[in-house]
Amino acid sequence: MSDPRHPTDPALLERLAREKNAWLCCVRSDSTPHVTPVWFVFLRGTWWIGVDGDSVKARNVERAPAVSLALENGRSPVVAEGEARPHRDRFPQEVVAAFAAKYAWDVTAPRGPGRTRVLLEVPVRRWLLAGVAQ
Repeated sequence: MSDPRHPTDPALLERLAREKNAWLCCVRSDSTPHVTPVWFVFLRGTWWIGVDGDSVKARNVERAPAVSLALENGRSPVVAEGEARPHRDRFPQEVVAAFAAKYAWDVTAPRGPGRTRVLLEVPVRRWLLAGVAQ
């Protein structure tokens, strides 16, 4: 039996490879939701998201790692949940290469002097809507 955290549906995998934006939902310190669009790559059951090290997103997931991710198309929803693991250095080369291929973007490059990058690793705990077995 296949692992439902790792989709095998070719149409879903193609969307995850093709679509440029996802919505990341995390929780602020006052327990209110913080929802923001992000660039992502999806590799072997894991979403990878590059963020500024001092961003609200980075601070939120450091404190409360439970997140949801959704693709933009509401007519054909894809929603997943997981626990974000922040990486502040030693970004996996395969992930860096995937961002470069998808966006022509160096996910490791800070936006300015004194700034840092964080790579969020979000293994899928479960798919809420995606046409995969629950």
